[in-house]
Amino acid sequence: MDAALTAEVRSLLASARATLKELAEEGVEQFERRSDAAFDLHPRAEAQAALESDPARSQPARAVRTLDEVRLELGECTRCPLSEGRKQIVFGDGNPDAELMFIGEGPGEEEDLRGLPFVGRAGELLTQMIERGLEIPRSEVYICNIVKCRPPKNRTPHPDEIATCKPFLDGQIDAVRPRTIVALGRPATSLLLGRDVAISRVRGTWHEYRGIPLMPTFHPAFLLRQYTDANRSAVWEDLKAALARSRQ
Repeated sequence: MDAALTAEVRSLLASARATLKELAEEGVEQFERRSDAAFDLHPRAEAQAALESDPARSQPARAVRTLDEVRLELGECTRCPLSEGRKQIVFGDGNPDAELMFIGEGPGEEEDLRGLPFVGRAGELLTQMIERGLEIPRSEVYICNIVKCRPPKNRTPHPDEIATCKPFLDGQIDAVRPRTIVALGRPATSLLLGRDVAISRVRGTWHEYRGIPLMPTFHPAFLLRQYTDANRSAVWEDLKAALARSRQ
């Protein structure tokens, strides 16, 4: 089997094992299997046989696209209703070879005006955490959101809007190939973990997405609303762990 497909299967199995471990830690002993489940937990041999029996999937994997190619494919997107109210697409910002990648929820008003992620009040706080806390330039990390257009009144993106943007987020992750991802807040974390989660329960714990270590933490906007010593300390510990993991 093609080496890239083998790596993909191993990544999916590792993600599934991490998800099952987390469910066990949360006291979940059984659950009803859905036909549209995000993960199909075949044994390794069955997964390999399934891949090899499908001529389309057994073909060599496409070369990884650059960020510019992903942006070009996105175009002036009108694939979902979010495009109707935006001023401009907010794709991403930072080092295309970053070791550390931050993924948030969606653009706010200031981001929509400027076309850059995390440049409003929450973005200013994130920049301070990166530059003053981690002592690295913001330009050395890569920052993006799970949706590229501002939701009306900064509401949480709807599932269909998130699903529409997900291929472009995955394209960004594959292009940058960071050593560590930091998921900022519940929507981003839920998408990357493949299930709805409570950020207070999963923050500070290691997971994996597309073979990359994933650290969930609170969104900077939450810190602005709940700026307590406990919350600040929690995020600081999460970011320190993420930076250390990215440098291993």
